[in-house]
Amino acid sequence: MENNQITIQPEESYKIIRKSVLTAQSKVYTAVNSAMVQAYWEIGQEIHKACGENDRAEYGKKILEYLSEHLTKEFGKGFTVTNLKYMRQFYRAFPIRHTLCDELSWSHYRLLMRIENENSRKFYMEEAVKSGWSVRQLERQIGTFYYERLLASQDKESVKNEVGLPDKIEPKNIVRDPYVLEFLGLEGKTSFYEKDLEQAIIDHLQKFLLELGRGFSFVARQQKITFDGRNFFIDLVFYNYILKCFVIIDLKLGDLTHQDLGQMQMYVNYYTREMMNEGDNPPIGIVLCADKSDQIVKYTLPEENSQIFASKYKLYLPTEEEFKKELNLDNYVKKDEDKNEE
Repeated sequence: MENNQITIQPEESYKIIRKSVLTAQSKVYTAVNSAMVQAYWEIGQEIHKACGENDRAEYGKKILEYLSEHLTKEFGKGFTVTNLKYMRQFYRAFPIRHTLCDELSWSHYRLLMRIENENSRKFYMEEAVKSGWSVRQLERQIGTFYYERLLASQDKESVKNEVGLPDKIEPKNIVRDPYVLEFLGLEGKTSFYEKDLEQAIIDHLQKFLLELGRGFSFVARQQKITFDGRNFFIDLVFYNYILKCFVIIDLKLGDLTHQDLGQMQMYVNYYTREMMNEGDNPPIGIVLCADKSDQIVKYTLPEENSQIFASKYKLYLPTEEEFKKELNLDNYVKKDEDKNEE
């Protein structure tokens, strides 16, 4: 009698079965979530029809109270007057049903429908789907004015036209200024070194990648390059699969100097000549500093520069007013409104 030999180890079987169960659970969750979002949209549409445009009319209040009482009695929790108002707001923010995304949950939409600007709301919705943002990640990106910081880049019209189209995004339109690094936990510390800033970024790499934007992957830290017997160390190296290029980051605690930009130019030149692979675009370098002079940047870098950038970082979450001042958003919005009126 021949002995039957086990060709597959129990651990391997478990991994295969576990993967199947998780896949099934994910599909069920997605289906349930999508059905719930669609149902809430339909409820919101019906409430909007029943109550009309006047939210504070006594008639509308009575309808909401009636619906809440009877729905709660039959289906349980979840149909308070406040929740019904959210559903009506949901319909008003997204009146075209087929624009809803199955990938986003009701919690995602609760955040999105608070955004008044339609273009901004559409951008965050599309970016949340493309980048697979969790609810918490979406909340952070909205709170740190991701969209507005992107619009504050050098070529505003180009960004407005190209945002969300990965094949057309240019380096100058993907580099942010400032970067908000409140998650590093360094705010309030009286003294720390560049190595501490770098280590904090590595310790919170997932959050740092989120702050960098879509398409970034980590390559190396303190990468050593040597020529003429001298050693140099690049703080951080990433690769962006959308831009198809290496992204070199140098960290500076103090004010930006022209020597910092010159050093980054050397790193970028080295990567251009020695590290680029077939199909890569030229690498870009970002000097991440506590503060900078735009004039130093202007007169240190050539006018046609498209590879070297200087951006400030903030170790705390600025207020809305601080962001507007930092990005000069008030002037931008005013110009944009004037243009629309024309």
